Amino acid sequence: MPQLGDSLTLPCGVTIPNRFLKSAMTEGLATPAGNATERHQNLYRTWAEGGAGILLTGNVMVDHRYLERPGNVIIDDNGGEDALRAWAKAGTAAGNHLWMQISHPGRQCARIVTNQPVSPSDVQLSLMGNFGKPRPLTAGEIPRIIERYAHVASVAKETGFTGVQVHAAHGYLISQFLSPITNQRTDKWGGSLENRARFLLAVVAAVREAVGPKFPVAVKLNSSDFQKGGFSLEESQQVAAWLDEAGVDLLELSGGTYERRALFGEENDTDASGEQLRESTAKREAFFLEYTGAIRSACKMPIAVTGGFRSRELMKKTLAAGEVDVIGLARPLCSQPDVVARLIEGNTDRASEVEHELRLGNGWLGPNSRIDSIKGLNAQAGVAWFYRQIVAIAEQKPVRPNLGAWRALFEHFRDEYRIGLRYRKLRKQR
Repeated sequence: MPQLGDSLTLPCGVTIPNRFLKSAMTEGLATPAGNATERHQNLYRTWAEGGAGILLTGNVMVDHRYLERPGNVIIDDNGGEDALRAWAKAGTAAGNHLWMQISHPGRQCARIVTNQPVSPSDVQLSLMGNFGKPRPLTAGEIPRIIERYAHVASVAKETGFTGVQVHAAHGYLISQFLSPITNQRTDKWGGSLENRARFLLAVVAAVREAVGPKFPVAVKLNSSDFQKGGFSLEESQQVAAWLDEAGVDLLELSGGTYERRALFGEENDTDASGEQLRESTAKREAFFLEYTGAIRSACKMPIAVTGGFRSRELMKKTLAAGEVDVIGLARPLCSQPDVVARLIEGNTDRASEVEHELRLGNGWLGPNSRIDSIKGLNAQAGVAWFYRQIVAIAEQKPVRPNLGAWRALFEHFRDEYRIGLRYRKLRKQR
């Protein structure tokens, strides 16, 4: 029976030192030109020393015109290879792995970056007016985007990252191709699941060709979008089987989109078909775990699950039962960067007590606040709180457990717009 501290050998032959993965969290620490900085080094050196066998970067953008947020690292003929090497060296300082997550935001590209993002179809993301109506990609543009993913993967390998992950979850571009809601194409890239998955499988094939057979290639996939008519559990099973055949080394399962905020840490109140869940199921820990068995039955590759794992006991039981091979953690490392080492050593029973004290709905905005009922803003307050902890670690300052929601929101938007305006100025000059 595998233990938390046991190593795991991936299909490509590479061994990871333990069963923990720090899942990707967007950092927002890059220069306006999209280059990594010393703050990336500080942050990932701290996390490396914290004990996780794999660290995943925040999503690295394949196209300088389309970002998930200002401050993303970009690899698009913008230089910065020495900074990437320094980042990779710092992020592997404890003998762990550092994998680059490669992504394109598609329609989830905020107006501060562009007023017209791109997507498989022209279905707009309606979320507080923050996103413009996307332009449908032409058939000729799609192969060039696939090449961009492969290029970023090759740069990752050349600069010392020890693996890559293709981001196909959470409503970003590949996820948009997979979903019938956002992919309404009638050509070979849309319609049937086989056609909707064609883009993902082409990206994986191109990435594998770029890095070779002995370099880890992972994929992050939604177990479900949790939207009626969206990418379903049954479709996720089939896509997982295809990814297994394609030689993927690790499948990380998560779920949700910007419209279904499971990715922000809110437990889902709907199941994989969009139907209401029982209250006991909706509130359970590790809320994507119940869908893993179905997907695991469809493939042989190792599986990681991210989303909700907090108690050491559940982590141990899940590994011992063979339900997952790797435990994914994200937010706990923002307030407790050494929590993985303490979980492995048995010096703590929970991944994060600070987060539970500060969960949304428990007074972040005040018990009588009318804004507390606005889920979108409330979720953004939570996200901003964790962003600010990341910034603190990156600047080698203490974490800020007593940071209030209003202050977190103010600091987040202040920095976001500062770098966003500088980014737009640079784009005009490019």
